[in-house]
Amino acid sequence: MVKHSSTTLDCTFAALADPTRRRILAHLARGDKCVTHLARAHPMSLPAVSKHLRVLEKAGLLRRRRYGRIHEMQLEARPLKQAAQWVEEYRKFWEGSLDRLAAYLEKTTKQSEKKGAK
Repeated sequence: MVKHSSTTLDCTFAALADPTRRRILAHLARGDKCVTHLARAHPMSLPAVSKHLRVLEKAGLLRRRRYGRIHEMQLEARPLKQAAQWVEEYRKFWEGSLDRLAAYLEKTTKQSEKKGAK
């Protein structure tokens, strides 16, 4: 199983739990954006958007660059990749469990059919 820092995953999933932050990340996936551009896309104040950006920044999901008074945000995909790997391990587990269940049900169905034919 892939090992990741529990703290890193906790921060990533906590940041992704909010729909506004997920929308911000979706905007940044299309390219770097300045804070004011990101704020215009959301029906909230600039300070409120800044709070969301700080949460994403703390989780390592974005990087801030300053050009004078302009703050440009850039998506940092590494924590998302780690979260996807963590989820993938559990997907493999559940698919394997479901495959074993399907095989068991198929086996018991065939046994029942054989008993019924006698």
